[in-house]
Formats: sequence, structure tokens, C-alpha cells
Amino acid sequence: MIYFEDLEVGKETEFGHYDVTREEVLEFARKYDPQPFHLSDEAAAKTHFGRVAASGWHTAAMAMSVIVRSFKQAPQAGLGSPGIDELRWLKPVYPGDRITVRGKIVGMTPSRSKPDIGSIRTETTVTNQDGVDVMRYTSIVLIRRRPA
Repeated sequence: MIYFEDLEVGKETEFGHYDVTREEVLEFARKYDPQPFHLSDEAAAKTHFGRVAASGWHTAAMAMSVIVRSFKQAPQAGLGSPGIDELRWLKPVYPGDRITVRGKIVGMTPSRSKPDIGSIRTETTVTNQDGVDVMRYTSIVLIRRRPA
């Protein structure tokens, strides 16, 4: 189990990758972001996307899936997150892309009011198969401190 004390500022982790499928892009768009450029190549051809592109929210969900799956290999004493800051969709994600998710710890703070909890500030970067950054965000993650 990885606890707050096991982490350090500057630590970088590659969480893994996700293969983006057309079926998932269309299914997500139909349910959650039914804009034409997420649903139709013809509509997308009239935009800067040029073809069907994944919703940014879908990209965020895929990245989260990669991160959580990595916890099976390296269980963490995580307690969720109060939020994400500075979310940026930098380039489109397309069906057929393989995205890779990496994180870097940029800050750590032990809780003053709850001595058994700490928070880490992470910068997460998602790249496509060509190494191009497609999404970046900063988040705060709550994590248990090592039991005494």
C-alpha cells in the first residue's frame, strides 16, 4: 500500500495507456456530449477536427480509467479528490489513437485538521501515440498517512 509518506515532490509515474475506439467515442458522445463533430465524420469535416474526435470529457474519463487501473499494480491509500484545476484539452483525440497517461507530484501538504490525511498536488499529462500532449490538468488528491 502506498501512503502519503511514500511519495515525494518530483516523483513521476507512467500510469499506462488506453486505445481509443470509434465505437466508444460515438457511444460516449451520444450519451454525454452529442455535438455533431463527436458523432459524424461529415459534420466534423466542416470543423478544425476534420473527422470524428473524442469529447474532451471522454478523454478525461479514459485518463481516469488508466490511472485507476494502475492502482491494481500499486495500491494506494487514496481518498478521492476535491477537484481539478487548469484542465486543458490541447489537441484532439481521435479513434485509433493510443493515449498514455503520466503524472508528476508537484506539491505535498499534510492536513492540519486531520492528522491521518495528506494531500498531493499532481500534474497529469496525456499524450497520443506520437508523443503529442493532448490533455493536461493539475489536481489535488487526498491520501491516507501511514498508520502509526
